[in-house]
Amino acid sequence: MDLSSIVERFYDSFMTQYAGRLRPGQRRALRAIRRCRTPAAGELYLRCPECEQAHWRPLSCGHRSCPKCQNYEASRWLDRQQSKLLPVSYFMVTLTLPAEFRSLARRFQAEIYTCLFACAISTLKDFGLNPKHLGADLGMTAVLHTQTRRLDYHPHLHVIVPGGGIDRRRRQWKKVKGRYLFNEFNLARVFRARFLAALSNTPLKIPPNTPPQWVVNCQHVGTGLPALKYLSRYLYRGVIAETNIISCQNGEVTFRYRSSAGQTCTRTLKGEDFLWLILQHVLPKGFRRVRDYGFLHGNAKRLLRLVQLVLRVMVEPIPMRSRPVFRCPHCKAAMEVVAFRRPIYLTG
Repeated sequence: MDLSSIVERFYDSFMTQYAGRLRPGQRRALRAIRRCRTPAAGELYLRCPECEQAHWRPLSCGHRSCPKCQNYEASRWLDRQQSKLLPVSYFMVTLTLPAEFRSLARRFQAEIYTCLFACAISTLKDFGLNPKHLGADLGMTAVLHTQTRRLDYHPHLHVIVPGGGIDRRRRQWKKVKGRYLFNEFNLARVFRARFLAALSNTPLKIPPNTPPQWVVNCQHVGTGLPALKYLSRYLYRGVIAETNIISCQNGEVTFRYRSSAGQTCTRTLKGEDFLWLILQHVLPKGFRRVRDYGFLHGNAKRLLRLVQLVLRVMVEPIPMRSRPVFRCPHCKAAMEVVAFRRPIYLTG
């Protein structure tokens, strides 16, 4: 199923029910998805140099919440992350906001998400520096997710951590032994305390029914590449792949998802409710969903190269991916762009 056609079909009923709840970023995402790969998004006039066939082709919207776009950017991100992989065990730490904070997070997304990143990373950094654990500076890649498998609103942070760090005092690399990184309950307790302390320094009010115990999961994920590939699928293609939308009929949309037990399940919603389910995961404008820290940060390239040298990693240049070319439907030759039409910006 095509998400843009679903938006077009239920647009009026959706705006009637949800217009008062839409933020500016959600409106922009809705307009972008609505016009994606239609003449409203702009068009290219393509000509085949071999058989002289020519036609107009609509462009993609390029919005990061659109499931049709950003595949090239996701591939480039995965290439960059693979060039940083080390020959050590990797761990994925997942830090989740309790359900009591979801209403607050919906209304103040930028503030809550920023606090989530800051408190999660500071907690992991201090655990790594603790001599009882590792006694070294960690490298981390953090990715914000806001959805469950059923696409319900559920903000949480995935942090990929290489099993080792840099002891700056001794100028040496220290490696994690075995498949254990940090105690999950201790992580949750410290993360909870820091998040509540950070939130108390803002005008936002802490929910009165805040649970005493929060959930943090810390698991061994092998070499790190499987975790990176898992995260890359959610970075640049929106919250749902169009292949998972299986029907749109009788005013309802049905999509499939895989449960935590590995079973394929389906969920059916009214068309306007389905669009709201998608749009509630649109991030604030300019907010970065993925961030690197420690020796994996973009400003620490020399330090990362030194670590790779110590661990005898063969550093190869990142291959420059060529963007897909338009193929002639008749002779399959690469087509040339000879003209361009500007996008039509929709209102509403």
